[in-house]
Amino acid sequence: MSDQQQSTYGRTQRPPTRSSGIQTNMANSTFLRKLQEHVPNSTQLVGFLTLIISGAILLLLTGLTLTAVILGLVFFTPLVLLSSPIWMPVGTVLFIAIFGFLSVCGFGVATLASLSWMYRYFRGLHPPGSDRVDYARSRIADTASHVKDYAREYGGYLHSKVKDAAPGA
Repeated sequence: MSDQQQSTYGRTQRPPTRSSGIQTNMANSTFLRKLQEHVPNSTQLVGFLTLIISGAILLLLTGLTLTAVILGLVFFTPLVLLSSPIWMPVGTVLFIAIFGFLSVCGFGVATLASLSWMYRYFRGLHPPGSDRVDYARSRIADTASHVKDYAREYGGYLHSKVKDAAPGA
């Protein structure tokens, strides 16, 4: 009997009750309810299938493109290497020609834009930035006026000093 008491002493055994069975059923039913709340509707399912199919098609096209590029390199690399003495001068001439053409076009657009701005400015239409030009023009005119006055005031002084230094002049 003491053996029996010692073996049950370390463990506590509960007899199965009916209420614990109900709790597990309730836990299962709440889990199923939560699972059913997160089940996608038909629109979401169609969207997901479209995403999967589109992704698979794009992955297939990527693989085909990569295969075509590798095969093209394998077959055309000897041709490119053998004809490279022709390609280098042709590439250099094409690069210089394209660069020159784009530069001329860019300078032409810049010239047309500046001529258009100047036309609008001189016609008095006040294009953007005309107030800055007017301010700079007034500052330059004021500075020129101050320099002119300064030269008149001190010009005679310097002229008389020059005569003192060189009386015959």
